[in-house]
Amino acid sequence: MEPKGKIVAIGGNEEKGSDLLPYNKNQSQRFVFFEQGILKRIHDELYGIGTRIEVVTTATSIPDELYQAYLHGFMILGCDNVGHLDIRNKKQANSQEMLQRLKNADAVMFTGGDQLRLIAAFSNSEALKLMTHRYFHEEKFLIAGTSAGAMALCQVMIEGSTEVKPLIKGIVSVGSGLGLLHSVIIDTHFVKRRRIPRMIEAIAMHPKLLGIGLGEDTGILISKGNEIETIGSGLVVILDGRELQENNFSQLKAGEPLCMEHLIMHVLPNGRSYFIDKAGKKVGNRTLRNG
Repeated sequence: MEPKGKIVAIGGNEEKGSDLLPYNKNQSQRFVFFEQGILKRIHDELYGIGTRIEVVTTATSIPDELYQAYLHGFMILGCDNVGHLDIRNKKQANSQEMLQRLKNADAVMFTGGDQLRLIAAFSNSEALKLMTHRYFHEEKFLIAGTSAGAMALCQVMIEGSTEVKPLIKGIVSVGSGLGLLHSVIIDTHFVKRRRIPRMIEAIAMHPKLLGIGLGEDTGILISKGNEIETIGSGLVVILDGRELQENNFSQLKAGEPLCMEHLIMHVLPNGRSYFIDKAGKKVGNRTLRNG
């Protein structure tokens, strides 16, 4: 089933306009930059004035500070209808109060932090069921996540990696995410933290999935479940292993080096699109056919 809602996945450290309060005319250039950023795009994809956004701070250990940062950012953009859901466990995620607030929201924004906290609180919860239903059935419903919040949106989620020699089996650990996105694996802070090697191993484990690496202050807007647009100031890196001609992952023991042939990479700046459909993959104005 093609989802009617939209998803925004962000690589972390997105511009929140924190140094624009109080705003003054000497900051006009900075304001223009912020007004063209990711939070503005989230707001524009919704109803406009009166849009209700719930900021979910489950993943972070500093929930009040992060909520205030997003509140200030959205207020600068003209949206003051921003709530704070600091859901810490599954009992809270199943509560009628939280469910009612999620029913009334036009958008839900998962902050960064630790993706495992999100999974512990939301996995198999009534809150997740409600958000999933709304995502698939409502055109004006948007789910956003940044950093850990973006990684957790996927069915297959990167849990972490060890800081040892890269591109050998056993460096990356994956688990089950929230399951809103079934065809991709997302990693964040991708360029700054040099995470291409860990995405390569994740794709070796799950070659039928697309690996999407998001730079900081950079994201993707996903429409209809298969239309991806780069937003923000940085780059999106897509690793596609669906046409691999060699992948030795299943034959390896832990610590042995990976061998992968014909791993396809795309690098997409702001405004470029990547479309996935049954006929093939379309990047910008070019369509790449399978087989």
